[in-house]
Amino acid sequence: MRLGNGLGIRAVRTCLPVTVETAQDALTRGRISNEDLTNTGVREVPVSGTVSAPDMAVEAARGALAAAGWDGAGLGFTAHAWIHHQGHDFWSPAHYVAHRVGAVRGVPLGIQVMCNGGGTALEAAASRLRADPSTGTALVTTGDRFPDEGFDRWAGDYGVFYGDGATAVLLHERDEAVDEFTLLGLSSAAVSAAEQLHRGRDEFTPSSRWISDRIDVKRTKKAFINDVGLDGFYSGVHAALRGIVTTALGEAGIDVDDPRIRVLALPRVGIKVRRETYHPAVEGLTKARVVELGNHTGHLGAGDMAANLADIREQELLAPGEIALVISAGGGFGFTCAVVARPAG
Repeated sequence: MRLGNGLGIRAVRTCLPVTVETAQDALTRGRISNEDLTNTGVREVPVSGTVSAPDMAVEAARGALAAAGWDGAGLGFTAHAWIHHQGHDFWSPAHYVAHRVGAVRGVPLGIQVMCNGGGTALEAAASRLRADPSTGTALVTTGDRFPDEGFDRWAGDYGVFYGDGATAVLLHERDEAVDEFTLLGLSSAAVSAAEQLHRGRDEFTPSSRWISDRIDVKRTKKAFINDVGLDGFYSGVHAALRGIVTTALGEAGIDVDDPRIRVLALPRVGIKVRRETYHPAVEGLTKARVVELGNHTGHLGAGDMAANLADIREQELLAPGEIALVISAGGGFGFTCAVVARPAG
């Protein structure tokens, strides 16, 4: 989408539990194999205990609001994204987050489009700010937790270990004097023909976890690979990834070989998944260094994009005026690329 002069990311924050489970412990307990450990490369993941995913999102949002010096009552738009159970079966976590941060303006938006929820929510917030300037400010949160009762965070998927956590991003009109980033471009694409990767051969069921006690992503992926194969999946995904990068840069008025593009951050999936799914599409497309920031978190559900932004800020991976590309992806399949810059002054 065209953002004109760009939008300001006033603050981006994460809420990650201090308690962790290590991959070595999972290996010792027989939950994963040495091959899983090698293919994934994640050392540990945060584990929330009994703290709900929406409550972590509230804490992330409060951290961002405090950093910005904003009051939640002034927010003109809020969106919350997730991929897994939010604590109640028939309920809106987006309204809960808005209520807990005091956001009384507008209608909260809940987004459940698998792991690209954070990217989709960011695009929805940016679109709202551009379409209706009276919105003024926007909050985007994500929150996910993967308790053993319903999801095997270590062995429930191929090449992905899942960590608990939440993120928050505050958007407004660009103000380089205070913003942590300038959002220069956004582009999204879908490869909907690949939705079967998370459906497999399973019949439609009347309620969640009808087929198995815990969500088993491996079952549906194995069925898809056996029935359809991965050649078409990879070709479609690689084309979509290249397309969102070049489109986001083009709409921001930035050449793909611009030397200011320093960093390209990928989703927090395992090494093997990144090398097969992402690297063939993005390597050599720009002069950016590909960074992988999830070794100590694993995959954060809908929160990978915002968590990567937070790490880029905290680790000072950009000098003033430099640019990062941050890619979000999720089952379905959907992809979003955000072009952000560290303000020059």
